[in-house]
Amino acid sequence: MGRLLAFLICLPLAAEGGEWHVDRKARENQVEYTSSVASFTFSGKTDQIDGFIYWEGDSLSAEKSRFHFEVNLADFDSGIGKRDRDMRDVLDTDQWPKAVYKGEITEVSVVDSSVTAFRVETRGTLSLHGVEREIGVPGLVLMQEERSRVEAAFSLKLADYGIEAPSLAAFVKVSQEIDLEVSVSLAEPEEIE
Repeated sequence: MGRLLAFLICLPLAAEGGEWHVDRKARENQVEYTSSVASFTFSGKTDQIDGFIYWEGDSLSAEKSRFHFEVNLADFDSGIGKRDRDMRDVLDTDQWPKAVYKGEITEVSVVDSSVTAFRVETRGTLSLHGVEREIGVPGLVLMQEERSRVEAAFSLKLADYGIEAPSLAAFVKVSQEIDLEVSVSLAEPEEIE
């Protein structure tokens, strides 16, 4: 599978297209947020991510490449129940339970000479808290046997999505900027079953 993607990305093939789905059973799947308040940093994690990458033509960087990833926001676990409940309230997860990033892969470049790692640039719409914004997210595609991994790290500002940073006290607010790290395992649909 990994070699197939390397060929699809690097060589002009007469293929019709391809599709990978998130392997929801993979233990390595993780979305992690990190935030801070004053000099204290905290984070939360979830493995509840789903989605796919689809392309028409002969490569992942083809003009019609598309992706769609969803994360269940209510499933983030920071290790402290009250903080998790407060976060669900701030994000209004009853009304907007998921964050969705969908768009296209705009650029693919080889990272190493063994053709097992590729740097990608994506452009798409991030839907969060009822707000949609166009963003770009850089990532890395790592080839593994029968699987591929996608990794990305980026930041977002809560205010851009109509989210008011919560306060711990009247004058101490959580940072407006949240750092996100995503690591997800993908496979062809028939490999996931």
